[in-house]
Amino acid sequence: MSRTCTVRVRLPAQLRRLAGVDGEVAVPVAGPPVLLGAVLDALEHRHPQLCGAVRDRPSGRRRPYVRYFACEQDLSHCPAGTALPPAVARGDEPLLVVGAMAGG
Repeated sequence: MSRTCTVRVRLPAQLRRLAGVDGEVAVPVAGPPVLLGAVLDALEHRHPQLCGAVRDRPSGRRRPYVRYFACEQDLSHCPAGTALPPAVARGDEPLLVVGAMAGG
């Protein structure tokens, strides 16, 4: 039986500015299980200015230099249908969207 879970999403500063938010963003998502793609869909639906900044619009794939973490797990290369850890679904832990560093 599905219900609505509130998932906390922590964005890097540049995406918070783009979305016009301070701190974490809370998004309602069907679950459990709470799926990675469903959280990102809900985030982009609530803050459409993030469309294309977190995921590529045409393909829905993660943008280069953006990473996803939950409960110390790197979910950056996981498919959209990946279930997030129960602590994220309960709202105890956030889904982290992190801007990766590059350089030499």
